[in-house]
Amino acid sequence: MVTLVCLVMLVLQVGGWVVLNQMYTAKYAHFRHMKLEGLRLQKLSVPFVHMLHVSRATHRLPLLMFKLQRSIQKLYGMRNSGEKTMLFLAEMLGYGYMVAAGGALISIMMGGEVTGLVLGLGLGVLVPVALVKDLHGKVQKRDQQILMELPELLSKMMLLVGAGETVQRALLHCVERKGADTVHPLYRELLQTVGEWESGYSFQQAFEHLSKRCGIQEVTIFTTTVLLNMRRGGSDFVMALRELSQTLWSKRTSISRTRGEQASSKLVFPMALILLTVIVLVGAPALMMMNM
Repeated sequence: MVTLVCLVMLVLQVGGWVVLNQMYTAKYAHFRHMKLEGLRLQKLSVPFVHMLHVSRATHRLPLLMFKLQRSIQKLYGMRNSGEKTMLFLAEMLGYGYMVAAGGALISIMMGGEVTGLVLGLGLGVLVPVALVKDLHGKVQKRDQQILMELPELLSKMMLLVGAGETVQRALLHCVERKGADTVHPLYRELLQTVGEWESGYSFQQAFEHLSKRCGIQEVTIFTTTVLLNMRRGGSDFVMALRELSQTLWSKRTSISRTRGEQASSKLVFPMALILLTVIVLVGAPALMMMNM
């Protein structure tokens, strides 16, 4: 009975994917060429995107959709964020779909054992959850990188403004000095900000866009402080930045301490494993000598 259920399930899954892929490739072909790092099943995404559209999953799960889209926007930008979120959901569905099919295949190969099917269905739920957790982990890492670098940026701006530079020139100088470091999320966003105001946006609009893209409270405070005090210039502006800098350096210290604690906790298991190995290597010869 289990073998029959698994066989029917496998045929429906594989056949359904083939049929949907043939029917809707032209409609959703642009999803296959969309740039989104870390996806493994993008070439297979068309049927899963169609399933999500038909089931109206994005309307039925608005909270999940909002959180995923916010994370996608932080990592990959605001442009086409809705479609990128749909592509990520299709990736999640694809992994669950394939793992469940793999579990059914294992059950058939094991002669009708239900273990493979249960394992496949269980992993089919857990793998998409792990993908969401990994995405949020990347966002958290990005936010921490920005918070770690922001005090350094403030220190450089204080020196330049104190030396007589305008706020715009000081920020432009900091970005140019880090121009090759576009991998760093803060300078990537600042580079886009510079491009915006050079393209015709006002400095205020470009900074407001920076705050929205970063989505971090400390960056919002930084942009607000700059916009409120930039007209004053000189010592007043430097004083405002210095007060903010002290707060951000404290935040950076707290993040560094947290990272150190996390690294220490991750080392506990490897250290215990090494200790166990040493005990076995030292104790085994002693026990053998006692037996002799």
